[in-house]
Amino acid sequence: MATVTLCTVFAVVLALGQVVVARHRAGGAADLAALAAADRALDGAAEACRAARQVAGAQGAEVVRCAVQGEIADVAARVRVGPYAPEVRSRAGPTGL
Repeated sequence: MATVTLCTVFAVVLALGQVVVARHRAGGAADLAALAAADRALDGAAEACRAARQVAGAQGAEVVRCAVQGEIADVAARVRVGPYAPEVRSRAGPTGL
């Protein structure tokens, strides 16, 4: 009984570890993609979102949503790790807006 309990606890800890890794990878990819999009915002929304997709792809993520309004980029990225696929949203732009 103790062995079954320990194996169950170990499996739960491993699953939680995968979730945390996926969430952090998605967050990093979303942040970098939003920065890339904000950097290209003045070139137009299409160019900014293309840059965001390129940067997210280099991080092993996919851009789920990309919107550019003025100089502010709003990007959501998703990373798949095992059965988990968390989606994280990030915004970037000049300070003071």
